[in-house]
Amino acid sequence: MQNIPQKGEFAKAIRSAFVPEDGYVFVSFDYSQIELRILAHLTGDAALVDAYSKGLDIHTQTASKVFGVPEEDVDSKMRRMAKAVNFGIIYGLSAYGLSRDTGVNPKEAQIFIDKYFATYGGVKTFIAETVEEAKRNGFAKTIFGRKRFISDIKSRNRTVAMKGERVAVNTQMQGSAADIIKVAMLNCDKYIKENKLDAHLILQLHDELVFEVRQELADSFFPAVKDIMESAASLRVPLSVNGSTGKNLGELK
Repeated sequence: MQNIPQKGEFAKAIRSAFVPEDGYVFVSFDYSQIELRILAHLTGDAALVDAYSKGLDIHTQTASKVFGVPEEDVDSKMRRMAKAVNFGIIYGLSAYGLSRDTGVNPKEAQIFIDKYFATYGGVKTFIAETVEEAKRNGFAKTIFGRKRFISDIKSRNRTVAMKGERVAVNTQMQGSAADIIKVAMLNCDKYIKENKLDAHLILQLHDELVFEVRQELADSFFPAVKDIMESAASLRVPLSVNGSTGKNLGELK
């Protein structure tokens, strides 16, 4: 199911082939920008924490700060650049990578990345400290304390070592997100069993959970599970869950 397309000409038609049992519907829940929220939590960066605490559009805010324009003047190209950097930083985005993804030249891409780190200084400090700690210990940890050992980070080959550095930083975001959704799955399962609900968790796709739920239960099931998932971890910023209901996977948003 990880390989079922979500975008493209035939995506909806393919996803519509997956249907629940008669009398049931699919109810989907998806964590919104969970890795960026974890980044805000781990870095404690004031601008990131403030944006998520106030429910602001982080991509528009980043574009506004980096391009030096009011948020209302941020256009789609600016926001797309900001979005690429916001998510790309987690994966060790380079100027070349940003240039490839957005079409700007590498020099402009590097200027944008430099401005990003000037805006979110806490992120730059966090990355440097995370890399140094991983070099010292040989592993990186998620917010729940799960360790990922990274032998590459001590390699004398700079290319290999840089890959290890990216893994160290990424582990804290992706690994922590994986931990949170597993806690959410356990808590949802407990809720279903304790209340003897006619509902079943059938899919976990990245940051999304899909349940097959008796149709008449869907309206009450949705807010209860949304609350459970948003309470799966206590962070500096709120977790946010979006969701939808459909008669097949293609109808889910």
